[in-house]
Amino acid sequence: MESQGAFDEIWGHGGPAEPRAAFASLAQWLTDTPAAELERRQQSAEAAFRQLGITFAVYGDSDAAERIIPFDIVPRVFLHEEWTRLCDGLVQRVEAINAFLEDIYGERRILAEGIIPPELIYHNEQFRPEVAGIRPPHGIWAHICGIDLVRTGPNDFHVLEDNARTPSGVSYMLENREAMLRLCPELFRAFRVAAVDSYPDMLLETMRSVAPGSNAKPACVVLTPGHFNSAYYEHSFLADSMGIELVEAADLVVDDDKVWVQTIAGRVKVDVIYRRIDDDYLDPLAFRPNSLLGVPGLIAAYRAGNVAILNAPGNGIADDKAIYSYMPEIVRFYSGGEVKLPNVETFRCREPQALKYVLEHLPELVVKLVDGSGGYGMLVGPTATKAQIEDFRAALIAEPHRYIAQPTLALSTVPTLVEAGLAPRHVDFRPFVLTGSDRVRVVPGGLTRVALREGSLVVNSSQGGGTKDSFVLLEERGSQSQGQSQGQSRSQGQG
Repeated sequence: MESQGAFDEIWGHGGPAEPRAAFASLAQWLTDTPAAELERRQQSAEAAFRQLGITFAVYGDSDAAERIIPFDIVPRVFLHEEWTRLCDGLVQRVEAINAFLEDIYGERRILAEGIIPPELIYHNEQFRPEVAGIRPPHGIWAHICGIDLVRTGPNDFHVLEDNARTPSGVSYMLENREAMLRLCPELFRAFRVAAVDSYPDMLLETMRSVAPGSNAKPACVVLTPGHFNSAYYEHSFLADSMGIELVEAADLVVDDDKVWVQTIAGRVKVDVIYRRIDDDYLDPLAFRPNSLLGVPGLIAAYRAGNVAILNAPGNGIADDKAIYSYMPEIVRFYSGGEVKLPNVETFRCREPQALKYVLEHLPELVVKLVDGSGGYGMLVGPTATKAQIEDFRAALIAEPHRYIAQPTLALSTVPTLVEAGLAPRHVDFRPFVLTGSDRVRVVPGGLTRVALREGSLVVNSSQGGGTKDSFVLLEERGSQSQGQSQGQSRSQGQG
């Protein structure tokens, strides 16, 4: 089950002859369960997803505007020791992201000390001068982070990108687990798997903890752009799971720098907004004036300290891939320690020497737009045509500052059910990290995305990828639940 020399998370580097010691029971399950039975269970899960309406939109695809993300029945498993190391690195990184955002919109010490070139901030479309000088309630900017990881060996994890704006996918994490509990209960008898179903409670607790003022029962809402949005199912799912209102812009009004929502019980002051609307559309008085999705006056209420917005406006600067390339320096500056989760090696094409190298090695590299997402605007050199490579060469020469490049990694594989049976397919992983006023918590699971096309390294759903359940194994009997043990006190280091 080897794929292009990649590390397989069940079989290691040795192929299917002998599984890694901790995965013997999973390998036995794969051997003992007929392919037809695995296929039946997988189809049952996908039928349930379709019935529930768990779909996403592919913008610009008129033939399939709404579709489900394919689900794979074979879980991805993290050992307890692996997960503990990952959590240490994730908490360190998210604390650094929060410290960076606080600094960039405040004192800007990191610029004054020459760690990051100022033009990378000031000339960046994701930097929002409109929120400079605002300090969000409790000083937290990135309340909900999705940190995309890739694996290349038994102990080799790298951060591929940071998502600190409105990271999506948590509904798939929860629904994938529901499907596995129903369809493969024998796996939960073979493994002690940490539960993920407490995520809505963890999210609501995080929201309440960052409410401004001293209201013992702060009013929280989820703000959605509406049912045409690709992640609308997730918005409604989370609001329903938390027992709070799902609102659109028309449901909210700002009066005297306070946000109000009209309910069947009358007008209620809103303390916390989990927004799933991009900055550009959030408030037509502060950002894009023709936005019909935003709430006029919302940023004024936020500036007055009367409402918390999750995630904070302006966070997109932390998602930028040029800024990502400086994350090791950012972590060191704010934490005073070395990075526990390294980046993938990254060439900043804005730098002449890096650009020269990238242009000479295009067929070997992955090239990305610094503000790209969803697998769009990306070149995977080893699988690209000559024409695609030449198109990217021209784009790089014309606007080098818009691109970064990285080596083509041999992403780890996990056995996946395809038409021909079980075969290795490359995966990445998005764990979710919640930062409240008192602690940072890593949800004991996450979204494993799988590239369903043979040899493909692109896992994005918009590019044909699917998802798997992600098992995080607990310690032996008598240990604390991972959901509790991964909570850490919030203490942002200062450089």
